[in-house]
Amino acid sequence: MGMTVGLCRVSLRLPENHSLKGKRQVVKSLIARLHNRFNVSAAEIDNHDSWQIASIGVSCVSTDERHADQVLASVIAFIRSERLDAELIDFETELLHAG
Repeated sequence: MGMTVGLCRVSLRLPENHSLKGKRQVVKSLIARLHNRFNVSAAEIDNHDSWQIASIGVSCVSTDERHADQVLASVIAFIRSERLDAELIDFETELLHAG
């Protein structure tokens, strides 16, 4: 049976944020919510020194490509609809296949 790893890079703008501490709180809260709701792994991956831009990497593992794709689509929809203090400005997804 094969395995599919779904990867998603999400770029966010935090227009109301004015400090790195505030950014960390928003990002940490979002990552925890993604993990709890979708059982994905997520971490801040870039733009660590920017107050108003955040990049988050999200990954999931599944035996079914459609399921991995659906999970990542649900993560994007959740970020779009739930985060009033973080605006989704870009995302890219990729599915990797292994044995």
